[in-house]
Amino acid sequence: MMMAIFLVKYVTRNARAGRKLLLSKPKMFAYCPGLYTFSKAEIENAINYIDEKKFLGRGSAGQVFKGVVPSGQVVAIKQIYRSNTSDFFSRELENLSRVRHPNLVCLFGCCIEGSEQYLVYEYCSAGNLAQHLLTKERVLSWEQRVKILRDCALALRYLHSYIDGFILTNILLTEDLEAKLSDFGLAKMLGLAESKVFTDVRGTIGYTDPEYMSNAKLTCASDVYSFGIVALQVLSGQKVIELDLDARDQLTRKAKDASMGKRELKDFEDPQLKGEVNSVDFESILQIAVFCVAKSSKGRPTIEVVVEEMEKVLKNTLSDKVCKRHTYNIVKHTLEKFIPTSFCFRKPRSKVHYLY
Repeated sequence: MMMAIFLVKYVTRNARAGRKLLLSKPKMFAYCPGLYTFSKAEIENAINYIDEKKFLGRGSAGQVFKGVVPSGQVVAIKQIYRSNTSDFFSRELENLSRVRHPNLVCLFGCCIEGSEQYLVYEYCSAGNLAQHLLTKERVLSWEQRVKILRDCALALRYLHSYIDGFILTNILLTEDLEAKLSDFGLAKMLGLAESKVFTDVRGTIGYTDPEYMSNAKLTCASDVYSFGIVALQVLSGQKVIELDLDARDQLTRKAKDASMGKRELKDFEDPQLKGEVNSVDFESILQIAVFCVAKSSKGRPTIEVVVEEMEKVLKNTLSDKVCKRHTYNIVKHTLEKFIPTSFCFRKPRSKVHYLY
């Protein structure tokens, strides 16, 4: 009888312990079937894959490292600085796990152990758009810039079906220079959207809707404003990292003057493009961007209108490229037709010899 009582107590005690253990595990993993659950050891091994941490950047949400997971895939691992309660973080993570689009950085998985939280993202090897606008080593062509803006608009339109407003903070580029928005939804997840803290981060405040600065409410119109600022920077080559309110206001005033004919469009064009732009398309994007950065949200276009206009511009840009290529081929063929076939160049030896 005593043995039976002991066994009942032992089983009951272990059952309670097991229930506590189950309850202590993050609930979100059961509700995020699309995300892989990484252990802390896996995260550390991924970050230290070459016995040295590869630091990629730091933001208001956390610091980012390059990593390699056991499958061999290269990833970006964001170590979160701070967050709301674990339950709130889990719910928002569940929401983000459902967001999938070709122009959004893919969230692969997460790790939550104790107070430490990590998010594992798709790695974009070409870095962020700001770096490409600042560097002279690899200048983005006109066609690439138009496509980047069109892709950003597509991503925003998709996000508006899930999230009502977020701060557009980072645009990353893949090896093929395909644009992908990152960090979407993190402001809400980390409880930053409820305060002015997020907008005070250097390099972010210039993108922020003036109305948000007064009422702290993010809306779809706020995203449109951010897109407008990005578009103006892509057109002008304006520094992105150092953008603050004064620089932003100066940029928007200059853009409005150019759009109204008060100054030449060339004055607003990025010098690194060296005039290799379609002036009609340049002016079209400039007009769209100026409407997007209207101080009142009532004067801004919807993201659907922005996408429609950007699609038209990209189509025209691609058509112009095909037309130029066709013209080049015609000229080349014509020149080859009239140049005497007896004219040739002999492979040079000590000197260059010409045969006529």
